[in-house]
Amino acid sequence: MTELYLGIISFLTSTIAGIVGLGGGMMLIAILPSFLPVNALIPVHGLTQMSSNLSRAVFGYKDVQYEVIPKFLLGSFLGIGLFASILSFISLEYVPLFIGVYILLSLWSEKFNEKIKRYESYFLAGFFQTGLSIVVGATGPLTMTLLLKDYKDKDKVVATSAALMSLSHILKVFVFMYFGFVFFDYIGIIIAMVIGAIAGSYVGTKLRNIIDGKRFTLILKVLLTALSIKVIIGVFI
Repeated sequence: MTELYLGIISFLTSTIAGIVGLGGGMMLIAILPSFLPVNALIPVHGLTQMSSNLSRAVFGYKDVQYEVIPKFLLGSFLGIGLFASILSFISLEYVPLFIGVYILLSLWSEKFNEKIKRYESYFLAGFFQTGLSIVVGATGPLTMTLLLKDYKDKDKVVATSAALMSLSHILKVFVFMYFGFVFFDYIGIIIAMVIGAIAGSYVGTKLRNIIDGKRFTLILKVLLTALSIKVIIGVFI
């Protein structure tokens, strides 16, 4: 029954991400502790999200803005290499707090955006999104805020975000394999969740076309704000 439950949950969260572009990963990692041991949370979540994001990018391949990928990928390699090497030596307890505050300021403060714009880039987004993903699991909002500024078309934002997040999760899966995590121990759960994730991506991609484009930005900002507040509160609870 665990496989069935997680397959359905994976489908629903992936559908949400397919419609709005994010949120599914955070919802999923918040639910997984009820089903999996702590050591398996981020690895299994990463493999599932890799399937969810990669399939979403494939379904929307025409809308992916490929020019942002090289800088993001370079940053991702450096970021995951650094964070993987120092993971056991530093405390990252308050990292989610900084992520949440950054997202809120980026979304709602014009003065902050004016100051940060000279330093903001897909290289840094890849560095922090992929590097921090091995610690906090779901870091998609980091690049989503940047994409939201650069592209107004909802399909471009969602498809490109999915492509970038899939790169982060692919690298993360390889890191956990390198450190000896045995994915085969959870093969039944993984298969169910991957099937659910891909099916959810397909359904979400189809449903996304129903959403009015003018409302998309507001919906995305509200969701990002809610997720950021949740992350911040989680640091102190």
